[in-house]
Amino acid sequence: MQISDLPYPDPGVPDARSGPRFLWWLGRGQLGGQARSLAWGLLHFCGVAGLPYAVGLGVGAAVDRDGGRLLLVGGLLLVVGAAIATGDAMLHRTAVTNWITAAARVQQLLARKTAELGSALTRRVAAGEVVAVSTGDVEKIGWFVEAVSRFLAAAFSVVAICVGLLFYAPSIGVVVAVGVPVLALSVLPLLPRATRRADVQREKAGKATELASDTVAGLRVLRGIGGEELFLDRYRDASQEVRRAAVRSARMWALIAAVQVLLPGALMVTVVWYGSVLVLDGRLAVGELVAAFSAVATMLYPLRHFEEIAMAYSFSRPSAQRAARVLSLTRTDETPDSVPAKPVEAPAPGGDLYDPATGLLAPAGRFTAVVCGDPDVAGRLAERLGGHAVHPGDGPGAAPPSVLLGGVALDDLALDSARGLVLVQDKDPVLLSGTLRELFDVPASGAVAAREALAAAQCGDVLDALLQAAPDGVDDAMDARITERGRSLSGGQRQRLALARSLVTDPEVLVLDEPTSAVDAHTEARIADGVAALRAGRTTVVLASSPLLLDRADRVVLVHGGRAVAAGTHRELLRGEPRYRAVVTRETDGETRSGEELTEIEESA
Repeated sequence: MQISDLPYPDPGVPDARSGPRFLWWLGRGQLGGQARSLAWGLLHFCGVAGLPYAVGLGVGAAVDRDGGRLLLVGGLLLVVGAAIATGDAMLHRTAVTNWITAAARVQQLLARKTAELGSALTRRVAAGEVVAVSTGDVEKIGWFVEAVSRFLAAAFSVVAICVGLLFYAPSIGVVVAVGVPVLALSVLPLLPRATRRADVQREKAGKATELASDTVAGLRVLRGIGGEELFLDRYRDASQEVRRAAVRSARMWALIAAVQVLLPGALMVTVVWYGSVLVLDGRLAVGELVAAFSAVATMLYPLRHFEEIAMAYSFSRPSAQRAARVLSLTRTDETPDSVPAKPVEAPAPGGDLYDPATGLLAPAGRFTAVVCGDPDVAGRLAERLGGHAVHPGDGPGAAPPSVLLGGVALDDLALDSARGLVLVQDKDPVLLSGTLRELFDVPASGAVAAREALAAAQCGDVLDALLQAAPDGVDDAMDARITERGRSLSGGQRQRLALARSLVTDPEVLVLDEPTSAVDAHTEARIADGVAALRAGRTTVVLASSPLLLDRADRVVLVHGGRAVAAGTHRELLRGEPRYRAVVTRETDGETRSGEELTEIEESA
C-alpha cells in the first residue's frame, strides 16, 4: 500500500473486541508494508551491527601494519556505510508510510461508523471522546503500528551484536551478552506505573476536549446569559489537571529514559575496565577491545527502540481501546463479531411507516404529526423512525423491534437503502461551510428544485441576508457562502435552511424533529402550509407540540409513556384527550379549559 493509493477502497471489518485485538488487526492488515519496513530495517541495523567489527578489524590491521588487510577493511567500511545510509532512508520512508496508512484506515473506519450511526453516535459516546479518537488517537495508533517493524529490526541487530561478540571475542562477549538482556528488561518494572499515568493523562485530556467542544458549540448561548467566564474557568481547571497529569507521566518516562542511559553507560564502563585488564594480561587483543567497546556504544542506538516500543504501546493501547469502543457500536442488537444477515430488498413505494415499540403508525402519503411530552423521548423516537435501533447497552432490557416500512424492517435493509428511504432531520441540524449551492448538492430524487424547497421553508429573508453579506460580483444568492456551521446566521435562519435541504432530497419518508422551534408564529404557520403543500402525496412525520403545525397535519398521534395512546385530528384530540391538551396548551395540573377557551385556541391555530 502506497500513500498515493489512499483512501482504501474498503478499510475492512475491524476486530473491535478490545484495544490489543484492534492493534493486532491493523498490523495484520499491513503485512506487506511491515515486511518492507522490516527488510530495510534489517539492512540498516545490520550495517550498524557490523560497524564495530569493521572498526576492530581496521585497528587490528593497523597494529599489525598490514596494508592489504587495511584496504579490505576500508572497502568493508564503505559497504557498511552504504548499507546504513540506504537502509535508514528507506526505513524512514516505509515506516512513515505504515504510520499514515494505519492512521488513514482508522479514520476511514471512524467515518464509516459515524455515517452508519448518524446522530445516535453522540448519544452513546461523548462528543469529546469522538473528537479525541478521530484526531490525536489515530496518530498514536499509527505510531505503534509502524514502530513494530523497527523494533523487530533493532532487536535482531542487538542479538546479532551479542552473538558476534561471543564468537569474535568470547572473553569480553560473555559480559556483553549477560548485560544486554538486563538493559533491555530493566524498564519493565516501571512500565505498569508509566502506563497508568499515561491512561490518567488520556482520560483527563478527553474530558477537557469534551468540555471545550461543548463550550464552543454553546458559545453564543453562554455569551447571552453571561456564562462565558464560568465555563472558561472550568476549562482552565480542566486544562491544569491535564497539565499536572502530563507532568507526572513525563516524569516517569524521564526516569525510564534515565535508566536507559545509566545502565548502558555502566555496561560500557565495565566493558572498558574488564577489557583493559584482559589486554594487559594478554588474553585480549587491542582490536578486539576496540570492537567490543564500539559494539556496546553502537548498541545504544538500537536499544532506544526498546524504550520507544514500550512508549508507543502504552500510548496507543488506550487510544485503540477508545477507537474499538466506537467501532463496536452497531445499529442493531447484533454483537460486533457476529455475521450480519444478508440485507433484504427495499419495500415497494407507498408503504406505511410503523413502529412496533410505540404502536405509532404513519400512513403512506399522509402528513402525520406526533406529540410527545418529553423532548428527549421525541428525539429518540425520531432516531428509531430513521432505522436507528437502540443498542442493548443504551437502556434496560432487550432492544426493541425495528421500525417497519411497508412491512419490511429498516434494520434489515442495507444502510444506504434505509437512508435513501427515510430521512431524519434532528432538532439541531448542522450546516457545513461553503456556498448555498454546495449545501443543496445532496443525494436527491430531482423532483424538488432548490428554489421550491427554499420557498416552502420561507427562506426569502435568509437569501437576502446572504446576498447582502456576499462579496462584490456575487449576484446569485445560491453562490453566497455560509460560514462554518452557519454561525453568521440566526438559529431560525439555520433551521429553515436545514429544512429546505431536507425537502430537496425528497425521500419517501421525511421525519422532522421540531423543525420550527426557532421561528416566530407567523413564519411557522407559513412553513407548515409550505411543507404540507410540497410534500403532498409523500409520507411526512413531524414531531412537534406547536398548534400551528399540528392543525395542518392530516393525522396527529399522542405518544405518552412510550406508547401511542390516541390518534385523530388536532381539534378532535384537543377536545377529547386531556393528556394531549396538557402538552399542547401547557395546561397545568388542576387547570381546565372551558369550551370557549378551546374554541379560541382552535381559531388561533
